[in-house]
Formats: sequence, C-alpha cells, structure tokens
Amino acid sequence: MASTRDVRTDLSIRLAAADDDAFILGLVGRFVEFELPPWRRRGECAQGIRSDIERHLAEQPPGSHVFVAENEDGERVAFLHLQVVTDYFTAAQNCHISDLAVAPGFDGQGIGATLLAHAEAWARAHHCRHLTLAVFPGNARARALYEHHGFGVDVLRMAKPVR
Repeated sequence: MASTRDVRTDLSIRLAAADDDAFILGLVGRFVEFELPPWRRRGECAQGIRSDIERHLAEQPPGSHVFVAENEDGERVAFLHLQVVTDYFTAAQNCHISDLAVAPGFDGQGIGATLLAHAEAWARAHHCRHLTLAVFPGNARARALYEHHGFGVDVLRMAKPVR
C-alpha cells in the first residue's frame, strides 16, 4: 500500500477523454525501454501494446477504465489503465493494472506512486479483492516501485519459444 508521503497532492487524475488518445498512445514506447526476454521483439511488443490500448480507447469495453494524470499546469504527465477481471482461482472481482506509464522527463517524481495509490483506492471503492499487474523481469525500475508499494509475485508466468 502506498504511504501518504508517497502520494502527490498536486496531481489531478481524471478519466481519459477522446483528446487524450494521442498522449496515451505516445507513451507506448515506455513499455519496451528495457531489456526484454530474448524471444521478444521490441517492435512486436510495442505494436501489440499499442493495438490493445487503441482497442480499449475506441471501444471502451465494460470494466476498462483509462485515467490521465495532469500536473498543476494542466500538463498531462502519465496515464493508468485499469481493468476489472475475475480471479481464476476464486472467481472474485480483481482490479488489474493493465498499463501505467509516466511521460519522459517526469520519472522519479512520485507520479507512478500516486497512480498506484489511485488504483488501490479505486479497487477498494469497487470492492475488488486484489490489485494485480504484470511486468517484464527486465523492467527493474517498475518492479522496484511495485515491490516498494506492497506487490509480490502471485503466479509466475513462464514462456519458451517453440521452433
């Protein structure tokens, strides 16, 4: 759980609007800026992420919620995509952080921590049992942030290329 000292009170977090699409899609590259597993291709991963986000922005399916964070100057600095999902083991309702990206130049300023706190509060308000996310092993900065805020490994997904 994020402590109150980690949460920035000068950020405004709101539901994304249609004019936020370009900003959100402009951050897709942030999801592949680190070492990927050897069988993953950077461009292929980025395109898959982009396609998924585009679909959610266009279709706005039930249970999908995209938020944008703005600083005091009204400048967009990050986005957060939450999805309500059913837990495989318990059938309970969980909140999954599908995407969280901070704009270049705003790293290390507590924006990610503030979005995690927002996600947790949202999940609590919507009676979710767990807050989940997935992260590439090579994304050390994100993993450290998540672990600092109480996330731990639940199910370890493993992959092997089939040739």
